Amino acid sequence: MPIEEVCDSVSAENDAKKGDDVPFLLEEREKEKVPWKEVLRRKVEKKCSCSSARVKALVVDSIPIVKWLPKYQFKNWIIGDAMSGLIVGILLVPQSIAYSLLAEQDPIYGLYTSFFASIIYTLLGTSRHISVGMFGVLCLLVGQVVDRELTLAGYPSNTNQTTLGNVDNITGPICDRSCYAVTVAATLTFTAGIYQVLMGLLQVGFVSVYLSDSLLSGFATGASLTILTSQIKYFLGLHLPRAQGWGSLIKTWISLFKNLRHTNICDLITSILCLLVLIPTKELNDRFKAKLKAPIPFELFVVIAATLASHFGQFEETYGSDVAGNIPTGFMPPQLPNWSLIPNIAIDAFSIALVGFAITVSLSEMFAKKHGYIVDPNQEMYAIGFCNIIPSFFRCFTTSAALTKTLVKESTGCQTQISGLVTALVLLLVMLVIAPAFYSLQKCVLAVIIVVNLRGALRKFGDIPQMWRVNRVDTIIWLITMGTSALVNTELGLLVGVLVSAFCVLGRTQSAQVRQLGQAGDRELFEDIASYKGLQSQPGVAVFRYEAPIYYANQALFKKSLYRNVGLDPLKEKARRRKLEKQRNQKKGGEDPKQEMDVSTNVYLLQHNSVHTLVIDCSPVLFLDTAGVNALKEVCKDYKELGVNVLLAQCTSSVIESLRRGGYYDPKKGTKEIQFHTISDAISYAQSLKSQNGDCDTVV
Repeated sequence: MPIEEVCDSVSAENDAKKGDDVPFLLEEREKEKVPWKEVLRRKVEKKCSCSSARVKALVVDSIPIVKWLPKYQFKNWIIGDAMSGLIVGILLVPQSIAYSLLAEQDPIYGLYTSFFASIIYTLLGTSRHISVGMFGVLCLLVGQVVDRELTLAGYPSNTNQTTLGNVDNITGPICDRSCYAVTVAATLTFTAGIYQVLMGLLQVGFVSVYLSDSLLSGFATGASLTILTSQIKYFLGLHLPRAQGWGSLIKTWISLFKNLRHTNICDLITSILCLLVLIPTKELNDRFKAKLKAPIPFELFVVIAATLASHFGQFEETYGSDVAGNIPTGFMPPQLPNWSLIPNIAIDAFSIALVGFAITVSLSEMFAKKHGYIVDPNQEMYAIGFCNIIPSFFRCFTTSAALTKTLVKESTGCQTQISGLVTALVLLLVMLVIAPAFYSLQKCVLAVIIVVNLRGALRKFGDIPQMWRVNRVDTIIWLITMGTSALVNTELGLLVGVLVSAFCVLGRTQSAQVRQLGQAGDRELFEDIASYKGLQSQPGVAVFRYEAPIYYANQALFKKSLYRNVGLDPLKEKARRRKLEKQRNQKKGGEDPKQEMDVSTNVYLLQHNSVHTLVIDCSPVLFLDTAGVNALKEVCKDYKELGVNVLLAQCTSSVIESLRRGGYYDPKKGTKEIQFHTISDAISYAQSLKSQNGDCDTVV
């Protein structure tokens, strides 16, 4: 039926019902009810149908490079992609070696990890700009699990002695500490990747929306404090075991202070010199990044200079400095994960999978929005999952997107993930040819590189006053998440942050208030009387708005707030009447108590402006549950007993449906179903009521 005819029919129907007490009505559409079996059948047919078009679409969706590579604009994009890939590759060389230290792995495995992740994400990722590789927080989590499992297996701390002969390994009958650490990290990475792929299959990419920016920022900052603390022992050249359990940060600082007398002076001087070079140069890069075509790779320069100084100065032999050691070239044969370890690390792997996915999706969506394209969260889940599963067979550890390298990638002209292939070529050259040259590189230099790259996260402490002024709730979430991650336990910090965020959302519905509304002149505009001047209220009619859903957790607060704002609590009034009735029964003779009660009630109502109708604006009420519907029924019933009508206005269709299912209407008694689509309609209807003690029409 044409729109004009529908409007005419509705108008004709309304015109036929003349009268001030009949508001404008809309004719509801009849909803087609499809049996659940039919719905299930359709979905199964859609998912399981097999055709050439379906197969093609599945391949394109699963391997996005198939879709965008044929459209690659070689002349316009190749220079930017090549430049960004080269710069990121150069930056990744020292960082890959450094973050291997954080994950309790040998340096070569950091290069492996960055190499494989760059290639796999290029094939499967939907973001054009993010750089996938090692992320400090994930390396920390991996290192904590590896160190815990090494301790449980009986390996001594910070040694490479072959002490256990009963640990299975495909490369030989005996597995030393380094070999077992690699096995634990690879198994952990494989399990985390499986979790991520399963979440992608279950289409749960939407979970990223529950991890707010304040939560992720607080978690990253708290983890950064733990990372900083874990690297101080390398600054000082101390051989200390990694603290385990809750409060590891405090335990580590206590251990550091107890062992200060064993500081290696050579490592300490080297650390100070590297800090004095890297901090100012990194600041210069940040300050002049708009003028520089590419950031200057000072980290690489420091690594080269420190390696040469350590080699020719024989720091390891003369001063006992810890060095990177032998870094082999080429690739090792793939090996399977240690299946027996999976039960021990399953929970850790889940938290790592969630953090890696959240960081990747957050960064990919941020840069997609900036450059005007769309990313698929579920496909990102697949991509990052396979960036963990496949490399785990080559002794790699967990990866995700990294903000610093992504910013470098974007600022140097990146257009597509072809830059990731260029980065992989740079890393391949290092692994095949250059890697052994870093044998003499001191571990304290790698620790300095890690700490310097934490500057962005640590600067968040200076933003706390501004965060507090902008949003106190988000600041509280940030502080609790950060404090728990740093002072108690890193993984627990993420869980606590999620719970605190959920309770804050719940608390906001608990703190919602009923607002009394007034009308702005003759306009169809009703706002809070306490917030704006010059608003008018209608005689005998009070309009209120509740700015939250009404459900089991806040239905009591809704009623309490409504009664307080109306100034007439039906429960207290009924209790007062019962008290008077009791006094009447006890009183013998004298003044008629019934007359006393009536006079008192009339005086009470007169003191409240003789309100005969309450209009509740339900436009902010997104949903009602059974408790919410019952709360509205109780409000209507309680006020009806006092001669006050309750009308609902501007309900959404879902709220109307909830009211119907919840029995708010009573068709058997012939109760009218009147839908007040505007507050003005409800007020007009209320003013047409002849008696303040009339029927309480159940309306929506």
